[in-house]
Amino acid sequence: MQQGEDGRIDWRALWASGDLARFCFVSLGVLLHATNETMIATIMPAMVGDLSGIELVGWSLAVYELGSIVAGASAGRLVSYVALRTNMTAAALIYAAGALICATASTMPFFLAGRLIEGLGGGALVSLAFVSVERLFPPRIWPQLFGIISAVWGVAAFSGPLIGALISDALSWRWALGLFSVAGATMAAASFTVLNTPGARRRPGGGTAAPFPFATLAVLAAAIILIATAGVRIMPLRSTLLLAAGLFGLILFFRLDARNGEARLFPSRLFDWRTPVGTGMTMVAALSVSTCALAIYGPLLITTLHDISILTTGYIIAAESISWSILSIAVANAPPRHERPIILAGAVMIVAGVAGFAYTIPLGSIWLILLCALLQGGGFGMAWPFLTRAIVAAAPPDERTIASSAVPTLQRIGYAVGAAATGIIANAAGLSEGLARQTAAHVTVWVFLAFLPLAAVGIAAAVRLVADPAWADNA
Repeated sequence: MQQGEDGRIDWRALWASGDLARFCFVSLGVLLHATNETMIATIMPAMVGDLSGIELVGWSLAVYELGSIVAGASAGRLVSYVALRTNMTAAALIYAAGALICATASTMPFFLAGRLIEGLGGGALVSLAFVSVERLFPPRIWPQLFGIISAVWGVAAFSGPLIGALISDALSWRWALGLFSVAGATMAAASFTVLNTPGARRRPGGGTAAPFPFATLAVLAAAIILIATAGVRIMPLRSTLLLAAGLFGLILFFRLDARNGEARLFPSRLFDWRTPVGTGMTMVAALSVSTCALAIYGPLLITTLHDISILTTGYIIAAESISWSILSIAVANAPPRHERPIILAGAVMIVAGVAGFAYTIPLGSIWLILLCALLQGGGFGMAWPFLTRAIVAAAPPDERTIASSAVPTLQRIGYAVGAAATGIIANAAGLSEGLARQTAAHVTVWVFLAFLPLAAVGIAAAVRLVADPAWADNA
């Protein structure tokens, strides 16, 4: 690794050495995962037309996120036992297999099985990209490399819906998923050539690793599946019992995690509103759960209600990601005294977007729908960097590493739970009986308005966080 006379990173020398090209290859795992995650929204209308099973639409994101959570936790531990190159190859093959199953699925349950496998492979690829930074590169360049990963994620979030819409329009939704299967297989084959450094090939030896939390993650998986199952066929007693069991499972998951010591996924006092960590993490959970409806049902409902093209809905979903990235960059250098109002303003924008969709999507105004998408995405982009910093800074010194990784982990759990809960609400509002226009209008109102109370909890947590004097002590 070379540096110039002024101490700056010599990127030309880094490229000449092959290290930068190697890192770009590793980052492709992030691109594959994030693009596939966001693409599903725009291929959903065509896919449902082929496979039916519309009552299971909410599962498509829930099982993908579930696989990502489990694999993300697993990959970081597996590199303690198996070489990084082997892990990367296996993760890419699993991802490719999942995408192939989805592309060839003849029924919705078969498709969902593929989505779970895709999530496992993609989640592992993302986790391994972060691990590779620590394993293959010197610490002085880590901030720049993590910045590249963030940029890759932003590009993927923007391009995913557009890729899905374009390929679905030109060919079919199956070709869109087949393309990712080929890409995953290609990445697996290339891993042996590209990841040929001693650090990537080295088999870990000696030392002890914290035990893997199998039981804890199994409880989380069961909880999400129970919540999702509650919405497949709405029957008052059955659905209520399944939902209650799923919510109990979530509580049990967090309690078990708190007892896992070094294997914990989350910091202590996770939802304690007497601490900035507790209020900040509550805000993360509440707003993540309450904003899933657009990504899952937005294109399906918009195309049904107004005969708008899939490509147009792809631009709307992409606009949310663009707004997230642009506003995140715009406020990045805000002085510390502005961080509190930025967090609060971001929370208000998110909730305004959720409420606005309930009105604008039935109305059919593309520009108003787009405005709500910009509000929701921009609110996250403004608030999240400072919210994450506030949580990490307020955590005890020995928990700051856990806290930094806990924010995206809790966000993904929120997405999985939100997707399952959205499925319950949509099917209870009549979606499981078919997608006629009148039904779609009724479903649209409820899948957004039903989450407003939880979104309000997110705003309340934001107010509590920015007013907490303990944050000032840790900022």
